[in-house]
Amino acid sequence: MENNQNDHQEKEYLPNSNKEMSRRQFLTYTLGGATAYMAAGAILPMVRFAVDPILQKKTDGEFIKVVEVSKITNDPQEFKFELKQQDGWYPSTANLVAWIRKDESGKIYALSPICKHLGCIVGWNNNKSYPDEYHCPCHGARYTKVGKNLSVSPKPLDTYKISVDNGWVYLGSTEPNTEVK
Repeated sequence: MENNQNDHQEKEYLPNSNKEMSRRQFLTYTLGGATAYMAAGAILPMVRFAVDPILQKKTDGEFIKVVEVSKITNDPQEFKFELKQQDGWYPSTANLVAWIRKDESGKIYALSPICKHLGCIVGWNNNKSYPDEYHCPCHGARYTKVGKNLSVSPKPLDTYKISVDNGWVYLGSTEPNTEVK
């Protein structure tokens, strides 16, 4: 008779065969779901922080007031100006330079001083061996008055977008030089 009681007790501890969830499975699913929810709560703000600047709309850029039209001559002159910009989440100010001149018909041109060879800063008429040219002191790149590359550099100097309003010259972003063929 003792065997029958042991058999009966063993049967009580056997798992149910009708696909019911055990307490261990319930706890595993519950704790796993809670952990995933908390992890998502911590990770999603980090992903948003990293991706948000990429999703911001790009603007055409704004024009910066640089110099009065009356101060521009036929020879290139160096003008410095500041550009307020947003670097990710941090506002900053970039100090920029432009070589501005006008031609015989009065059209205004503005060249970027950044050499297209390796990014040094070019100067106008700063090499006595090559008068009336832009010259790069780093590697000897030379450019004409309109920014055409003469030696070393593979491309002409970039130009700034220009707007003239109420006697002032406004400069925008740089673009490839289209005046040079």
